[in-house]
Amino acid sequence: MGGPRLRWRGSFHREVPRSGGEVLPIFTKDGVIIMFHKSPLVSVIMPTYNCAAYIGTSIESVISQTITDWEIQIVDDCSTDDTQSVLQPYLKKYPNIHYYCLPENGGPAVARTEAIKRASGKYIAFLDSDDLWFPDKLEKQISFMEKKGAAFSCTAYAQMDADGNPLHTALYPPEQTDYKRCIRLSNPIGNLTAMYDQEALGKFAVPLIKKRNDFALWLQILKKTPYCYGMQEVLGTYRLGRKGSVSSNKLKQAKYHWQLYRQIEGHSRLQSLYELGCWAWVKSTKIGLRIKSN
Repeated sequence: MGGPRLRWRGSFHREVPRSGGEVLPIFTKDGVIIMFHKSPLVSVIMPTYNCAAYIGTSIESVISQTITDWEIQIVDDCSTDDTQSVLQPYLKKYPNIHYYCLPENGGPAVARTEAIKRASGKYIAFLDSDDLWFPDKLEKQISFMEKKGAAFSCTAYAQMDADGNPLHTALYPPEQTDYKRCIRLSNPIGNLTAMYDQEALGKFAVPLIKKRNDFALWLQILKKTPYCYGMQEVLGTYRLGRKGSVSSNKLKQAKYHWQLYRQIEGHSRLQSLYELGCWAWVKSTKIGLRIKSN
């Protein structure tokens, strides 16, 4: 009487293509419906702030992936431009694109943390709302991680100017980066290329630092897994010099590095001075990433 009973079960994963976040009813012999929430393979973390001019192309680069089993978690840091209007067609068409606007402007670290909280995929991948992925980025990087048995990876990436014109340069990360090397090379991990296994490593709160918070996050991850494995293939494009972007003003970065070393990582003054010197050296010599022109 009253129809079949309803019961919820946790997330599970299958080795088949999936569309993010489906709910599958499975009937048992006693008439109970067990509802499995099928988590996506990849959750894309996309913080945004006043990126109406670029966010559509960033989303399109995810939609065009050869792997379709993804979700995008867009967290808006209280944009004052037309970001919400640009997003509306995507939100109506794609149920696996999710949007949340923060109640107040908190900075990119807060937006990234909120997106990670909402992510349900096995893998967490990062893409800022003005950068682009190549269509086979997810497929190739996941295959690379599975072959390496890696919980954390990054790839090489190309560069474009603020208007999207290619600069014909590509930056290649080290094949292996541990915690100490990540500091010595002043973060050789490109944000738009980073991916980690959430099932293996869990969720992370991005340290509350205005700039270089991606660097701070990689250091947190490298405390739980020994290496970030660098894939020597260009799989995305980073936009340089966008007005108002988090990384556009290089002159003020020294104080954020000092804050990262001293306050976030808790290093001594002497060690932090050494690490700040490493940052200055890398900045002047460009030694952290191999740069190729084409």
